[in-house]
Amino acid sequence: ANWKGRWTKGRCRLPERPGISLIVPSGVGRTPGVTRPHSSSDVASVRVNLIAQLVDSYLGLILQIASAAIIARLLSPNEIGIFSVAAVIAAVASQFRDFGLGEYLIQEHELTPRKVRAAMAVNIITSWFMALVFVATSWHVAEFYRQPGVGEVMRLQAVNFLIVPFGAVTMAYFRRELSYRPILIASIFANMASFTVAVGGALLGLSYMSLAWSTLCGLVVTVAVSMWFRPSELPRWPALSGLLDVVAFSKHAMGIYFVEQIGKGAPEAVIGRVMDMASVAFFSRANGLMEIFNRTVLRAVLPVCLPFFARSARAGESTIPGYLKATTLLTGVGWPFFLVVGTLAFSVIRLLYGAQWEAATHIAQILSLAAVIELPYWLTKEVMIAVGRIDQANRLQFCVQGFRVLGLALVFPFGLSGACWGLVVAGVAGGFVSQRFLRAAIGLRLRDLARACLPSAIVSLGTAAPVLAATMLVQQTHANYLWFLAFGTMLATVMWLILLCVMRHPFWHEILHLCSSIVSRFRSTASL
Repeated sequence: ANWKGRWTKGRCRLPERPGISLIVPSGVGRTPGVTRPHSSSDVASVRVNLIAQLVDSYLGLILQIASAAIIARLLSPNEIGIFSVAAVIAAVASQFRDFGLGEYLIQEHELTPRKVRAAMAVNIITSWFMALVFVATSWHVAEFYRQPGVGEVMRLQAVNFLIVPFGAVTMAYFRRELSYRPILIASIFANMASFTVAVGGALLGLSYMSLAWSTLCGLVVTVAVSMWFRPSELPRWPALSGLLDVVAFSKHAMGIYFVEQIGKGAPEAVIGRVMDMASVAFFSRANGLMEIFNRTVLRAVLPVCLPFFARSARAGESTIPGYLKATTLLTGVGWPFFLVVGTLAFSVIRLLYGAQWEAATHIAQILSLAAVIELPYWLTKEVMIAVGRIDQANRLQFCVQGFRVLGLALVFPFGLSGACWGLVVAGVAGGFVSQRFLRAAIGLRLRDLARACLPSAIVSLGTAAPVLAATMLVQQTHANYLWFLAFGTMLATVMWLILLCVMRHPFWHEILHLCSSIVSRFRSTASL
């Protein structure tokens, strides 16, 4: 019912939605690119789509945790390290493959058929080129890391690059329209398929290749679902006309995410060369605890924030209130999570991965501190892209990720823990630079950000304090880790909810709104 528009005779007729440009050719009674002001339906739309994203993230997290727990017991640290190194290289290459096309389609004021076809052409060119590069360089990379398995994984991952263009533009269009139902369905089926293949392959003795096959299988499912839900108004064939306009924007967006991914993947890539694959695996397992928050919250919030910020910018409104509100909500749940996970790191790692991964405990504690420092500026690039400061966002990423690489280089001689402390220092420097860029781009002052984050800081310290006190009184061991984890989690959750209520934190209002919506729907269903 939502996709009744058609591309006919150069006319784009999209469903009427507040705050989204309706592009109509001149002469038919509407000025191209004109937007209507926000209404209460905008906030409701964001809430609905955010809930859909959270459902997706939590379902994916359950499968991810289950898969990680099983794989950690079936594969050795060396086997997991081989896949982790290849996955980092693929993640960096994927930023060049994506070429910022999703951001281009989301922020574009006048999305015409010509621009969509050009975006499809760019996506095909970059993706298939990266597939060739991956195959050609796989043997050299394997020799560099002295692990033939890295090359094997890369050659299979090259198939991913061939498949991606068949669904990338469609998924970006769903994000632009804040239509997350197809995205939710695709993600659910893809996560289930990846879990089945990863665990099944490991049980069959495929070693690290089971993880590579699971990634490919998940991508195939995602593309298939996107093609099933593809709206009829989207062009089906690429074209070279308008290609340079797409490249003019996308080269900056690609630079942002490309450099960001280099910074994120630098620790594992460097550890794999300087140390060994087992060290990569320990870092990856510790960082996996931080990824729990990314899967449950950030991956749900980030896809919604960019379209919402862009909608505000198109309507001529300030993006500062939206940025502060989103950051307050993020820190309200993120800071307590990282502090508690860092405190309970031993018990969490023992439960999820087993006794052989105990060495990852101290690494996880340091990484949790780095995550606390970085969280207030997680949405910086999204808001800068939304207001059209794509070039400045690109420069910011060069600075932030440069600090990460420099921090690794300076303290890496001190071992794996030293590398993690380098990331902490890099987070402090990156936050300082991000604040300066935000002030220049949208006029955000540090005092306003600090005031917005103060309630979250109080809630976080109050949440983590009882758990930290308990760990100081009773040491976590292999004998009591289950009881300690259960007690600490319940205590932290209760304290978190109490403090959210006492502080009247914005996240508490969102919880009340969600509960009210669930009760209303339950009553309406019961009345039927």
